[in-house]
Amino acid sequence: MGFRFWRRIGILPGVTLNLSKSGASVSVGPRGTKFTVGSSGKRMSLGLPGTGMFYTHKFASKASSTGYQESVSNASALDLGFFKRLITPDEEEAFVDGCREFLFGSSAKALKHFKKAMHYPESAVMAGVLYLKTEDFSHAKECFEIAYRNIDKLGRLFKKYKIYAEISLEITDEMSAVFTPDIKGVLLCLAECNQHLGDPYQAYNNLMELYKLYPDDLVLKLSLAELLIEDFEYDKDNCFRVVTMIGNIQNKSPIHAALMLYKARALKKMNLLAPARDTLTTALRGKKECSDELSIVLRYERVLLYKLMGHKGRAKADMERIYALNPYFSASL
Repeated sequence: MGFRFWRRIGILPGVTLNLSKSGASVSVGPRGTKFTVGSSGKRMSLGLPGTGMFYTHKFASKASSTGYQESVSNASALDLGFFKRLITPDEEEAFVDGCREFLFGSSAKALKHFKKAMHYPESAVMAGVLYLKTEDFSHAKECFEIAYRNIDKLGRLFKKYKIYAEISLEITDEMSAVFTPDIKGVLLCLAECNQHLGDPYQAYNNLMELYKLYPDDLVLKLSLAELLIEDFEYDKDNCFRVVTMIGNIQNKSPIHAALMLYKARALKKMNLLAPARDTLTTALRGKKECSDELSIVLRYERVLLYKLMGHKGRAKADMERIYALNPYFSASL
C-alpha cells in the first residue's frame, strides 16, 4: 500500500499549492484531471468518474536539492504556537503534532502522537495507515475499527487544518486504487487487514457493507471479485455471484479489463470455457489504456484456456505475443 499526505492552499481557480513531506508542488487542472509540478518531478493524474480511483503517470525529472528545506517549511505550517496550544484540547494537539512529525518524515514519532489521540477518527486512520505500512495488520485493524465506530465525525480535523490524505491499496496483483479517508477508505482498509489476517469472511462482510451503499462502484466490484475467486475455495455460487455482479461490461478502462479477467476466471471454474475465452478476447480487443502487465495477465489466462480446450496452436501464438511484450516473462502456473 501507499500513502499520500499533504496540506493544500488554493491560489487561483483550478490551481492549488500542495505542501507535503516530499516538498512543495503546484497542481493545475479541473476536478478529476491534474498536472502537478514539484520537487519530485512532474506527473499527470486522471480520475475515473464514479470509482474513487485515479491513475498517475510520472515524467522523468531531476530531483530538487531543496526538498528537505521545503519539507521543514511545510511541517512548520502545522506548528500551533504557544498561545494556540493553550486553548487546543490535548488530543487535538497530539493529532496536529503527529501530522507535523509525519511531514518531517518521522513515522515512529508520528505514530506515538496519533496513539494519544485515538478519540479522533482522523488520528485512528493515520495510526492505522502507519501500521499498515509496516504490515502490522492486527494493530492496523484495531485502529480502523475505532475510526469506523466514529465514521460520522471523520474529516472534521482534516478540514480544519487543511490536510488532504489519500490511501493507495492494492486491489489485485494488477490494479491499485486511491481513496480518501472516508467510509469507503476505512472499510477497504479493514477488508485489507482481514484478508492478511486470514479472515476472508470478515473481509467479505466489510466489502458487502460498502457494496450495499455503492452498488455501481467498479473498485468495490473488483475487490469482491478478487476476494471470492482468490481467497475462497471453489464454490459455484460464489462464481455465479461474480459473473452476475460484473455483467456484460465493455472494456472502457483498465479497471473494466481487470473485472473481465475475474469474470473469465469465474467462468473457467464453472467449466464454461468458451464464454471465459470470449470474455478475455473482448478484454484484449479493447486494451487501449491497459498496461503491458495487465495485457500479459489477460493473454496468459487465455493461453491456459486454449490448452484446456486443446487449441495448442492458438496457445503458442498467444505465448509468442506475451514474450514480445516481455521477453523475461516466466509463468509459474
